[in-house]
Amino acid sequence: MEEDKRLFIMKSFWLHILAIIALALLAKMAVLLWWRPRKTAEHFSKQGIKGPPYHFFIGNMKDLVQLMVKASSQPMPLSHNILPRVLPFYHHWKKIYGATYLIWFGPNPRLTVSDPVLIREILSTSSEFYEKYESHPVVRKLEGNGLISLKGEKWAHRRKTIAPIFHMENLRLMVPIMGKSVAAMLDKWSAMSNSGKIEIEVSECFKNLSEEVITRTIFGSSYEDGKAIYKLQEQQIVFAAESFQKVFIPGYGFLPTRRNRTSWRLDREIETLLTGLIDRRKKEMADRCSSEESPPRDLLECLIKESLKSEAASSELWRPSAIRGEDIVEECKSFFFAGKHTTSNLLTWTSILLAMHPQWQQLAREEVLRVCGSRDIPTKDDVANLKTLGMIIHETLRLYPPVVATIRRCKEKVELGRTNIPKGVEILIPILAVHHDSTVWGPDASEFNPGRFAHGASRASKHPTAFMPFGLGGRQCIGQNLAVLQVKMAIAMILQRFSFDLSSNYKHAPTVLMLLHPQFGASILFRTL
Repeated sequence: MEEDKRLFIMKSFWLHILAIIALALLAKMAVLLWWRPRKTAEHFSKQGIKGPPYHFFIGNMKDLVQLMVKASSQPMPLSHNILPRVLPFYHHWKKIYGATYLIWFGPNPRLTVSDPVLIREILSTSSEFYEKYESHPVVRKLEGNGLISLKGEKWAHRRKTIAPIFHMENLRLMVPIMGKSVAAMLDKWSAMSNSGKIEIEVSECFKNLSEEVITRTIFGSSYEDGKAIYKLQEQQIVFAAESFQKVFIPGYGFLPTRRNRTSWRLDREIETLLTGLIDRRKKEMADRCSSEESPPRDLLECLIKESLKSEAASSELWRPSAIRGEDIVEECKSFFFAGKHTTSNLLTWTSILLAMHPQWQQLAREEVLRVCGSRDIPTKDDVANLKTLGMIIHETLRLYPPVVATIRRCKEKVELGRTNIPKGVEILIPILAVHHDSTVWGPDASEFNPGRFAHGASRASKHPTAFMPFGLGGRQCIGQNLAVLQVKMAIAMILQRFSFDLSSNYKHAPTVLMLLHPQFGASILFRTL
């Protein structure tokens, strides 16, 4: 009897413990999923900021996804008024609640801010109060845990280490390599043409071109070294894009679901390929007895040298900012992904816009022929002197920015303008909406007018920071000069050889798959000059 009594007491004790734990978890869930959203909505409502109502757990995700799916269900007319199609939720809710409103990404509040004055404060002048939003784990695997994702001291040191590689004078030394790759692509186009005419789906061609140039200029390797990595990343992009339409559930990424297992496999294969590429470069550097003092030839060599310094001074390895072998792998992931897609998408949209606006195509061609000649590969000085083409690229970046929105999280309670924002609230900055805002850019905000950039980007609009295709402040994209340089080189050489128009098969359908791209490709009809 005594033994049964003791067992009963022990069972009762543990049942009580489990009940307390369950109640604590339920209470915490109630706070996170009901009480906190309710109090946050009330907090902003008292300040005159409203938005679509919060729905338990999913927030506004159902409505947001439905708006996105409906908007992308069919092509749009040949117009640059792309905001309703690309950011339909912003366009829809702005009409109801105004330019600043609150939406819910699951249980997480996101305050939408589109005022350039406030955006400059968030991204530049008071950026210490806002931190970069942590991407979904699937997206983070694709981007890599490199410069794109890092924060604090580690990010600052990494940025300082890498920055010299992307100085314009250093990038201009890469112009001959770029020119050789572009010439090879155009030679293929000419060989394929029938009676001096050929239709090409340029987005795929430009992806291949960007892959080759990034691999050769940033990693000092042949295109073959990068091909397999790019192919694996393309498969990862599909998973990453789907993650934007789902509420993130902490811990879900560790479950051995079929999708997660596939994602893990892709990541392992990418890391294996990158490790091989890095090891080959280390051996090459050792064989040529590269001195510590000699300047690195490219990004990969820069990272390797920095990691070797840390290894040599073993006491340095404990520092958070030290670059280790795994850091090089993560940084390579970032630049393989971001470098390729930013550049190829900009090339694609620039070609589409020049095909849509033949008068500007002719002006650009006249400039190219005057500065570079009719067949010569442009030099670094030639590229720098292509002012009209530079204006065209700026206007393309305004109308079709690679990243259509960015997110920051408040690290503490802040005052933004006249709004009091609690700690932890996310801030959504709709870059595309700012770029198309007629109050900032004038009544022709949705029209293609490169002339607005004749006196520089800071004087093109009513506010100097309303143009931010690569972000603002310290976290501005470090590779933007490389992307623009490559696009200027490629478009200049195309203009030397071809005139072009949109194909009858082209369907105008800008959409977001990580970055802004044409949903149904970009078929363009080229004619040899």
